[in-house]
Amino acid sequence: MTPKTVKKRTKKFVWHQPDPYVKVKCNWWKPRGIDNRVYGRFKGQLLMPNIGYGSNKKTKHMLPGGFWKFLVHNIKELKMLLLCNKPYYAHNFSTHNCKATVERAAQLAI
Repeated sequence: MTPKTVKKRTKKFVWHQPDPYVKVKCNWWKPRGIDNRVYGRFKGQLLMPNIGYGSNKKTKHMLPGGFWKFLVHNIKELKMLLLCNKPYYAHNFSTHNCKATVERAAQLAI
């Protein structure tokens, strides 16, 4: 039985005051400066990411259904799924041998 996945924060951390720079994305980077309200962690300001928002190691990168993503490039990699005792989800087959890979996955009941 897999433990329940708990997401401590689902909202993205955004860069503080990205307004003047339209050309720059709003991805997070840490504010540096003694006059910055976010850096000083004033009440009511944006939260900064820290180690406390980390996920449980056992459930990290797990999909909501309890599976992990597993990239399959060819038929040989399907055999690796049989060796694992945890449930995996194979996705994104290559276009070259997609049909053969899907047929083999159906035979192995993966």
